[in-house]
Amino acid sequence: MAEDVVKKENEAGGGREERRRRYEQYKVAGDRVVEKVKEIVREGNVRRITIRNEEGRTLIEIPLTIGVVGAVLAPVWAAIGAIAALVANCSIEVEREEPAA
Repeated sequence: MAEDVVKKENEAGGGREERRRRYEQYKVAGDRVVEKVKEIVREGNVRRITIRNEEGRTLIEIPLTIGVVGAVLAPVWAAIGAIAALVANCSIEVEREEPAA
């Protein structure tokens, strides 16, 4: 797990606000990919999800923003399901952004 600090413009005051990015990686079987991605999205603070095959090639990269839920993600679930049907095992890389302590 790698971490780096990112500076982000604060829209209200024009000041700087520090955010910490955290990366996580999960190894899952192809039939559990959609279920695991939905679980990760429900946990919150997710900026990006990348699904890679066993060789490390990126199959799909999903940028997420706050407020993306429900029907907006339906096509994404379908794409993830199609990819999961083609691979036996894959890794899910998650980029989370949290306020710095």
